[in-house]
Amino acid sequence: MQKTKIAPSILSADFAAMGAAIEKLEQCGADLIHCDVMDGSFVPRITFGSQMVSAIRPHTKLPLDVHLMVVDPIAKVKDFVEAGADYITVHAEACGERLAEALRFIRSFGVKCGAVISPDTPFAAAESALELCDMFLVMSVYPGLGGQKFIERTLPKAEQAKNYILSHGLNCLVEIDGGVTEENAARIVGAGVDVLVAGNTVFRSADMAKTIAALRGGV
Repeated sequence: MQKTKIAPSILSADFAAMGAAIEKLEQCGADLIHCDVMDGSFVPRITFGSQMVSAIRPHTKLPLDVHLMVVDPIAKVKDFVEAGADYITVHAEACGERLAEALRFIRSFGVKCGAVISPDTPFAAAESALELCDMFLVMSVYPGLGGQKFIERTLPKAEQAKNYILSHGLNCLVEIDGGVTEENAARIVGAGVDVLVAGNTVFRSADMAKTIAALRGGV
């Protein structure tokens, strides 16, 4: 059985000491580093861009999982490839009919790609793109807004994605992002999720290594 991967979101890290935060995540057992890129247009908040990804790249050997919450993600892809991203995921809502084109474009650089759906977007909106994906990300909170609780109605979409992947023999991870805690991790993993994105849960923990282990072991 494939172990659950934990991808702490650096959105919850101390931006003034980001390099040290990244190094600590690796020491504490994280599997990926999740980078939430927000442009203030596709979502209300602005976070950081490709320069931040480039700056943290030397601080870890872990894969950088870059989640683009931006308008016209295709235009931004090359910057994040050059910055050192290992995964780049793009929103179905931002790409529209160009979702497959965006995924192929990411893959053309030798970088792993993925599609993302927001809580109100049905699985069917990105289903046809799954064959191009290395990662399928289900947002379990609304993108761009902090401090939200896990939205329960998003979990069946993760199950749909996993069932589709298994029935079609695809090599694609299911990731969920938002409101992940030690209390609900087991249930989320039980729905077929492979990667848990957790920001506040990890960074506000008194023992990050213990929390990461608990999230991973919550099956």
